[in-house]
Amino acid sequence: MNIDSSGANRDRVFVTTHWSLVLSAQEKDSPGSLEALEALCRAYWYPLYAFARRQGQRPHDAQDLTQEFFARLLKKDYLKSAAREKGRFRSFLLTAFKRFLADEWDRQHAQKRGGFATVVSIDQELAESRFAAEPAHSLQPDVLFDRQWAITLIERVMARLEEEYLNSGRARLLEHLRHCLARDESALPYAQIAAQLNLTEAAVKMAVHRLRVRYREILHAEIAQTVSSPGEVQEEVRHLFSTFES
Repeated sequence: MNIDSSGANRDRVFVTTHWSLVLSAQEKDSPGSLEALEALCRAYWYPLYAFARRQGQRPHDAQDLTQEFFARLLKKDYLKSAAREKGRFRSFLLTAFKRFLADEWDRQHAQKRGGFATVVSIDQELAESRFAAEPAHSLQPDVLFDRQWAITLIERVMARLEEEYLNSGRARLLEHLRHCLARDESALPYAQIAAQLNLTEAAVKMAVHRLRVRYREILHAEIAQTVSSPGEVQEEVRHLFSTFES
């Protein structure tokens, strides 16, 4: 999904995005709403897992808690409170998860481990390797949750870019240009990239420009799936990337 520069067209596209669909159908028995919520849960389970780990939960307990939370969420037990939250899926998800951790853990812990239904695919080894690789922080868990959300978002954007470039036969071009996305100091000069790809320097500059444009389009499209109105997209971009300045 591309985010068109035309506000009218953007609004028409926006009404079909995941979180707005969930909100519009939260009081109904809507298969489309449930599928949309499942997609969001699959995409953003790791920030909640990492939040539980930072709250002192052991790896298996964090996995169990995350699975049970999503099981309840997908039954729409928690969706009735969504309208009272700010319109971002991120904000709603963390608020609901905090309530869940506070209210339900003692009762759930009395159950036999492994009795939780698998709702989203949680790769325990991958989750723990990611968690172990993260540096220690003195920041509040809420800030770290937003930062991890932003990292997950960027990973999804890059995965979509890689798929597009692979499918169009430009995977090698992306490998040479990816460091130019954020004007990384480690990026090679355009002239050197041009020599490696047997292109002109002007062609490389144009390719970098197109890559950055497409990156922003995908980024905005991904964020649009997690907010409730198109006007919130740019604000969400600013907020998420500000978490790296803390």
